[in-house]
Amino acid sequence: MDLSIIVPTYNEAPNIRELVRRVTRATEGMRAEIIFVDDSRDDTPAEILRVAQDAAIPVRLLHRDVASGGLGGAVVAGMHLAESDTCLVMDGDLQHPPEKIPELAERMRRGDVDVVVASRYTGDGTAHGLADRTRVWVSRLSTALTRAMFPVRLRSVADPMTGYFVVDRRAIDDETLNPRGFKILLEILARTPLRVAEVPFDFAGRFAGESKASLRQGMHFLVQLAALRFGKMSLFAIVGGLGAIANVLIVWALVRLGVNYVVAAVIAAEVTIVANFLLMERFVFQDMKGQASRVGSRFAKSFAFNNAEALVRLPIVAVLVSGWHWSAAIATAVTLLAAFFVRFLFHALVVYAPKRPQGRALSTPILDELDRQAVLPGEL
Repeated sequence: MDLSIIVPTYNEAPNIRELVRRVTRATEGMRAEIIFVDDSRDDTPAEILRVAQDAAIPVRLLHRDVASGGLGGAVVAGMHLAESDTCLVMDGDLQHPPEKIPELAERMRRGDVDVVVASRYTGDGTAHGLADRTRVWVSRLSTALTRAMFPVRLRSVADPMTGYFVVDRRAIDDETLNPRGFKILLEILARTPLRVAEVPFDFAGRFAGESKASLRQGMHFLVQLAALRFGKMSLFAIVGGLGAIANVLIVWALVRLGVNYVVAAVIAAEVTIVANFLLMERFVFQDMKGQASRVGSRFAKSFAFNNAEALVRLPIVAVLVSGWHWSAAIATAVTLLAAFFVRFLFHALVVYAPKRPQGRALSTPILDELDRQAVLPGEL
C-alpha cells in the first residue's frame, strides 16, 4: 500500500460519499486505502459501510464506542490499523481538499522529511473556509501562541494547527504520544524532533453539516498546549491557580461579612482542598489512576496532606496579617504560591504513585520520577 488515508469522523454522514469519490479520483495510480475512525452518534458508520461496498479503493471502518483521546486518539488508532507506513490525515468535512493529496504524497516520496504539512499560512495557502473574521483571527493568534511556546520544534512550521498532513509513522514513537484533543499534529511535532516540509493549500468551506468548533474546544486546546509545553506540572498549576483564586475570594468574602480571618481561611482551605482533588482526578493525574491506589485512599492521602500543609501555612498567614500587617487575601495568596511545589511533589510521588508490588521497591528514583512528571513532554 502506497498511502493510508486516515479520516477521523464525528457525525459526518452527509460528507462521506463525496469524500470517498474525490479521494478515489485524487489517488488514481496509487495503491491507497481510506480508514475511517468514527466516534459518531448518528448514522455515519452505516453510511461509511454503504459507500465502502462500491468504492474503487479499500474503505475500512473502526467505530469507537469510547472516544478515547478525542480526535487525536482516533488518528493514533488509525495509524495502528494502516497498511502503509505513510499515513495521510485529513478531516471528513472536505475542508481539506482531497485534490491536494497527490502533491502531499509526492513531497513525502522524496524521502528527506518525516512530515509534510498542508499549510494555510505559507506560500499561497489560505484560510477562506473559516466561518468568519473572528475565527480567522482566533486561528492566527492561537498559531502564533503555539509557535512562540515551541520556538525550536516549530521554527520551520507555519501551520502547526492544521489537521491535514502526511507522516511516516516509523518516525513516531506512539507510546510517547498522549492525545487528549483535536490538535494531533501539534502533539506529534512537540513530542518528537522531526524533519518537516510544508505545502500550501486552500482551506475550503464545509461540504455539509455544521462546524464542531466551540468554546469548549478552545479550552481543551489551551489545556493541551500547557500540558505539552510544561508537562503535568502545568496542569497541576492550572488547578492550583483556580483553587487559589477561589480560596482568596472565599477569604475576602467571609472577612467582609465579619468572619474572623483565621476562621475564613480554614473554611476556604477545606472547600478548595476537596474541589482541587476532584479537578486533579479529572484533568491532571487521570492517566495514573489505574496504577495508583483506590480513589478513597487517594482522597484520604490528599486530604490529610493538604490539611497538614494548611496547619503549617495558617500560622504563617497569622504572622503576616497580625505582625506584618498584610491583608488576609494577600497573605493567603503568597503562602499558597509557596506551597505549590511541595503539593505537586507529594501528589505525583505519593498520592498517585503506582501500587508497590509486594516485596519489591519501586525502581525509579524519586528525583528522576519527579523530573519526569514535571517536565515531560515539554520542549527542553
